[in-house]
Amino acid sequence: MRAEAAVESREADGNAGTEGNHGTEGNPGPGRDPGPGRSRRFPRFTRSTARPEGGGRAAPGDAPAPVRQWPLLSVLGGTAVGLILVAFGVSRVGTLLIGLSLLAGAVLRWALPSVGMLAVRSRFTDMVTYGVLGFLISLLALMSLPDPWLEIPWLEKIIRFAVR
Repeated sequence: MRAEAAVESREADGNAGTEGNHGTEGNPGPGRDPGPGRSRRFPRFTRSTARPEGGGRAAPGDAPAPVRQWPLLSVLGGTAVGLILVAFGVSRVGTLLIGLSLLAGAVLRWALPSVGMLAVRSRFTDMVTYGVLGFLISLLALMSLPDPWLEIPWLEKIIRFAVR
């Protein structure tokens, strides 16, 4: 009786399920009895999150932070150099370097078991995201005017048809 009153008062306050519910250990899962005095609702505030697949350190824990995050720093470093080149007027090479850095991020995400903070989502989603963005940015750099390094006639016809 007392437990039911406590649950009702927490529901009235809008704090249902937050008392003693730390992450998934206090939530027994669907179809299971949550026990006396516990709500079956998910907690209002998440107390912990699961690390993405492969999101562990890329180097041992006693190594300095930059060494542990070398995959992310290499992708960010290549992107930063590309942005600096674009700022100084070498836009085609800078944009190509940005695209190649993202493609390198996709390869690192595929090849290494642990990539640190380069892992944002699942391995497949990260690889597709980095790969597609890197490919499109590299394609943009190769096709940019004047004097494109790569010409795709059918793509030019599609663009002219769409811009009319």
